[in-house]
Amino acid sequence: MARKATGSIVEHVGTDGRVYRSLRFTAYGKRRRVPLGPVDQDTAERKLRIALDQVAEGTWTPPAPVEAPPEPEAMPTFHEFAEQWWLRNERQLRPRTQTDYRWRLQNHLLPYFSTMPLDQITFDTVERYIAAKLAEDEPLSARSINMTLTLMAAILEGAVERELIARNPAKGKSRRVREHEPKRSYLDTAQQITALLDAAGQKDRESRDDRRHVERRAMIATLAFAGLRVGELTALRWRDVDLATGWLHVSDSKTDAGRRRVKIRGALRDELLGVRARATDTAPDAFVFPTANGRQFLTNNVRKRVIAPAAELASAQLVERGYAPLPEGLTPHSLRRTFASVLYAIGEDPGVVMDEMGHTDPALALRVYRQSMRRDEGEKARLRALIEGACEPSELANIGQRATVAVTIPASGSFS
Repeated sequence: MARKATGSIVEHVGTDGRVYRSLRFTAYGKRRRVPLGPVDQDTAERKLRIALDQVAEGTWTPPAPVEAPPEPEAMPTFHEFAEQWWLRNERQLRPRTQTDYRWRLQNHLLPYFSTMPLDQITFDTVERYIAAKLAEDEPLSARSINMTLTLMAAILEGAVERELIARNPAKGKSRRVREHEPKRSYLDTAQQITALLDAAGQKDRESRDDRRHVERRAMIATLAFAGLRVGELTALRWRDVDLATGWLHVSDSKTDAGRRRVKIRGALRDELLGVRARATDTAPDAFVFPTANGRQFLTNNVRKRVIAPAAELASAQLVERGYAPLPEGLTPHSLRRTFASVLYAIGEDPGVVMDEMGHTDPALALRVYRQSMRRDEGEKARLRALIEGACEPSELANIGQRATVAVTIPASGSFS
């Protein structure tokens, strides 16, 4: 006959002062201990009797072990989370954007925030970062600092969505450095545009044999007479240039509105016909303005090797003839602004100008229109003759014997 199961109640006082009870008995050849928690004596005795009866009947089963709650995951550092964000988003970014984001991360954000857990990055932390960037021996511009903060805010927004942090400490205007609106330069007169084109042509004629493929004059003419962004210029292929019908198709642009048609007016048509006649490859997929080996021209080289030398020479020649120099800091975007301003000045419909520029903001168009309308009728006629190719550009250079003033667009008239 099997021996009757016996057991006992064990008590102990916890640190909170309460009495905790457990059962101790033998079942199936092993000593068992079953915690009951802070129960009274009667409850403990009743549970012991039930357990012993189940052991005698062979129906008692050991309670499932209580699993310890999982330890919370460690809060990722900014570096760890930024790497995850990059892997998720890299393929959605254009190559130039990838390069820009790497610069912001590797040179500025990671050196400061790299080892900080996300939940330790506060508004104060971000403000200290701003103060540190402004205090550097060669501080970044306000705009550049704000660009790093914009990227940081985008990364941390992902942490908010994943409920790793409650708020985004890099988000909001109060976490930005005050920027002073830059003055936006453009060419104001037919004389200035002609001077730049002539200087670029001179550079073409004087270039070394290994630089003869660089069509400086035609590049500048395309920027000034078609309003392309510099990336659109370097991406332009012969399939995009329809000289027969007179349309230039912009297919590689950063926005939907940027994919557009631009009318090829007389002066630009003459330049592109010359480029086509000199080109070694005019296949549909060939670049209109390629490198020597047929690859895409670098946008930085348009600025440094095409516009800057031509602008320097044009300014020197204008000053030598008693005129004011070109505006300082002339860029490809300056020529894009020139195109918009000239179209308004020669009487193009604002809707047409918006379409050809890829603009969608009527208020922006109105500001540019108002700036353009300040020209006198004689200057408007010279601009019309220049862009339509009604006469030789050299004939326009001496029309109107008054010195011209290089101008800049004030902040209220800036446009992209």
